[in-house]
Amino acid sequence: MPLWGIIAIVIGVILLLAIISIYNNLVQLRNRVQNGWAQIDVTLKQRADLVPNLVSTVKGYAAHESGVFEAVTKARSNAVDAANNPHTTPEQRAQAENALSQALVNLRAVAEAYPELKANQNFMDLQNQLSQLEERIAYARQFYNDVVLKYNNAIAIVPNNIVAGLCHFESEQYFQVDQADRAVPQVQF
Repeated sequence: MPLWGIIAIVIGVILLLAIISIYNNLVQLRNRVQNGWAQIDVTLKQRADLVPNLVSTVKGYAAHESGVFEAVTKARSNAVDAANNPHTTPEQRAQAENALSQALVNLRAVAEAYPELKANQNFMDLQNQLSQLEERIAYARQFYNDVVLKYNNAIAIVPNNIVAGLCHFESEQYFQVDQADRAVPQVQF
């Protein structure tokens, strides 16, 4: 076999190994994105499960604040619907979850107006659980967005973009706060 034939085979093998390596790296990153999303999903479900208990505890002390309770209940329902719909995008899910977060801020503001509620042990336990879940959600969102950044960068750089295009790897959406939700909430009684 001539030398140029051996060189061509070696280059072909090196190129094939590089393509396999790029593909495997992209699959690993895509799986990490899916894992990050699953972690957000679990934590958001825990929060949604906690909300009815929190609402019923506050309702016992502040029954006349029905508008706030209806807003929390509706926001929770929308968040659960978004979570259960397999066609919901991260952006749509983020919007639903941000609306629930906003409603919970309003619920906490209502609770602040009732000192006897703030002294209730059940309410304090629920508040503590909610605070811990909010911290876990923030961490899970950060992890997810970091992995999405790595993944999106990996499918955009050369030569990965060639393999990503041929194998139909598509960019992922970040889990972001809506511009409207960035404003300081206005709570009125």
